Amino acid sequence: MTALGLLAGVALDQALGDPRRGHPVALFGAVASRLEDRMWRDRRGAGVRYTALMAGSAAALGLAAGRASGLRLAAATAFGTWAVLGGRSLAGEAAAIEALLAAGDLPAARLRLTHLVGRRTEHLDEAEIARAAIESVAENTSDAVVAPLVWGAVAGLPGLLAYRAVNTLDAMVGHHSPRHENFGWAAARADDIANYLPARLTAALTALVAPVAGGSGRTALAVTRRDGRRHPSPNSGMCEAAAAGALGVRLGGRNDYGDRVEDRPVLGAGGRGPGGKPPRARDIGRAIRLSRAVTVAAAVTCAVSAVALRSARRGGTTL
Repeated sequence: MTALGLLAGVALDQALGDPRRGHPVALFGAVASRLEDRMWRDRRGAGVRYTALMAGSAAALGLAAGRASGLRLAAATAFGTWAVLGGRSLAGEAAAIEALLAAGDLPAARLRLTHLVGRRTEHLDEAEIARAAIESVAENTSDAVVAPLVWGAVAGLPGLLAYRAVNTLDAMVGHHSPRHENFGWAAARADDIANYLPARLTAALTALVAPVAGGSGRTALAVTRRDGRRHPSPNSGMCEAAAAGALGVRLGGRNDYGDRVEDRPVLGAGGRGPGGKPPRARDIGRAIRLSRAVTVAAAVTCAVSAVALRSARRGGTTL
């Protein structure tokens, strides 16, 4: 039933996208923001308690809902999966940017890009806009699709909701700033741990499905091995390097966040191994096709894994 729910949830996400009003993740974020105001202290310990409380509450909600059996469990898992996935919305935002670039409307493309990234966009040219969009698609294919499915396969509905809670908290408080450097430490580390295996699965699946975007799986693996660990994030680097190799483009470089500028290593730049070219608008569409193919492959992989894990826990019996 968990496997069936995961597959149904992926289908709902692809068909319906995110709900326009009352999104469960947005409601969770509102509660988390209010609680942060009460619990904030400039100490790591306060952040640990905050993260544990919010993630634990999400897991407890999933545990309560997951006590159903049969089709009720499948329905609850499907709804939970749909609520935490963001594959269709991610592809839609990226496709809108590609269309604006194709129409030559750079100002509108820069503005639309702010829906996907936190960096400054007002002075970016076509190649930099395309780079930012592709990086976001690559990273969020893992964060918003593969990782929830992995944790759903491992721990069912509680795993789905707890993962999304941790990932949301990381986006809210897990960044470098005077307010969150200490308080957000626990959320950032928890997110790194939760995404470690999913990011590597995303890279592997990206290589597997690279031909759907006109790329080479062998090149994707080579670039991932060579460049994946050069990125400041232990997880995003794997996803972005795999995408760079699969698409034959260069990612990484200078990112201006307003309060700071980061010069990130270039991924897929060449050297002794495979290289790439600066991305263009059409490469965004290829990245979307790649993301959708990874979504299908991840859904099947995680559904099969859910069945296998349940069988193992029941001493080898089957559904």
